[in-house]
Amino acid sequence: MRNKFELLDYEPVTPSRSQRRFSSREAKNDSPPIHAADLTVVASAPAKSHQQPKVVSRTRQSSSEYSRTKQTRFVDHWTLNRGHSLSYLGLFVFTFLVYFRPYELFPSLAWLSRSALVVAAITLAIFIPTQLALENRISARPREVKLALALLLTGLLSIPLALEPSRAFQSFIEFFKVIVMFVVMVNVVRTEKRLRGLILLVLFVSCVLSLAAINDYMHGNLALEGRRIAGLIGGLFSNPNDLALHLVTMIPISLTLFLGLRGPLNKAIYLICSLLLVAGLVATFSRGGFLGFVCVIAFLAWKLPRRNRVIFGAVALTMVLAAVALAPSAYRSRLATTNDDSAVARTDELKRSILVSARHPLFGVGMENYILYSNTNKATHNAYTQVAAEMGLAAFLIYVGFLVTPFNRLRRIEKANVMTKHRPSVYYLAIGLQGSLVAYMVVSFFASVAYLWYVYYLVAYAICLQRLAIVEANSEMKTDPTLK
Repeated sequence: MRNKFELLDYEPVTPSRSQRRFSSREAKNDSPPIHAADLTVVASAPAKSHQQPKVVSRTRQSSSEYSRTKQTRFVDHWTLNRGHSLSYLGLFVFTFLVYFRPYELFPSLAWLSRSALVVAAITLAIFIPTQLALENRISARPREVKLALALLLTGLLSIPLALEPSRAFQSFIEFFKVIVMFVVMVNVVRTEKRLRGLILLVLFVSCVLSLAAINDYMHGNLALEGRRIAGLIGGLFSNPNDLALHLVTMIPISLTLFLGLRGPLNKAIYLICSLLLVAGLVATFSRGGFLGFVCVIAFLAWKLPRRNRVIFGAVALTMVLAAVALAPSAYRSRLATTNDDSAVARTDELKRSILVSARHPLFGVGMENYILYSNTNKATHNAYTQVAAEMGLAAFLIYVGFLVTPFNRLRRIEKANVMTKHRPSVYYLAIGLQGSLVAYMVVSFFASVAYLWYVYYLVAYAICLQRLAIVEANSEMKTDPTLK
């Protein structure tokens, strides 16, 4: 008689090579071949000689059931476990330091100015041996990780041909930190509590930044040329356009959490957060941020309702117009201005960066070296041409692929749950992350942010969310008798 399997505290996210060979031999010995084109295996328990494995015809499955089955066929070894607890703690603290920067708010904490780098180094020192011990390899390899590493390689190759190699090398080191922590996040965030904790941390910081932006505008603290507010803290949020980029990517996440979670208290909290983020976005006076917000609202109005999308679209448009009408008159005036000095300079840099990209198509001019080719000694103000001009056209294609690939993951989650009577929170969060990626893709057309943290957190969220959805679907397949 076959021995019973023992449950381990940890099973690898992806089976090792020896496990795959063992599984394939076991499948050959214990069950006859089944063609996936005709039937979908739902229960794969070992069959005796006089038994046949139970199957369910594809035509008898609903679309959501079939989608879950298709996703779970190849991920039987994905499990939720307590592995990487210390690594996650380090990642959480690192995220807090990167986003909140407490040493800028409180002068007495100036000694923490390099704390993010120290925490990242400690986290990496814990992560590498833990990951090798658990999975015998340094990282899982979803397509986004491969694309991120390829993008990092193109940055390295651009250094020798840069006009100022030292500048390119310094930028590469900063980008290297981003990619390393992205890889850590992909491997470490593997439970719902961890993903929710990380999102809630960033959402909390976003609300604090929004409150500060609203307060600065109301008190006339216009530190940027006397016309616009500056961010409460430096780093990612010192520029109001960069702050607007972050806030507009968090709005769809907050809105979909409001829709997906139950309980009046939860809904009230996330509704207030959403309104704060919108108000903070208005306080930045960012035209790119407003354009991204319009695209997000249109996307959500199309995705969320099952029917009557035109009506929902009309309601969403009315809400946007009402928000603009309630905004300060100076904000409406700025939105109506498209030929001021800032807009003209950005248009000029866009044309110039396209020309530089065409003249240096192989490896570009080096990371952070475009400024040396600019007519006005400025950055490209466009993430796409930033990559193309500084790292080459191949890097541009890799970068676009990195942005687009998560949509496939999130759409699979969406389709697997769209027909359910009570849609789970994972369904709404999948749509919210799609909206966040749409917002980033729109607003980053007006900002040089390709090497910064914004999108790498969003893509990591998408990978982790699909892992959770697949494991949940796999668990349902094992416990629901109607699917066996």
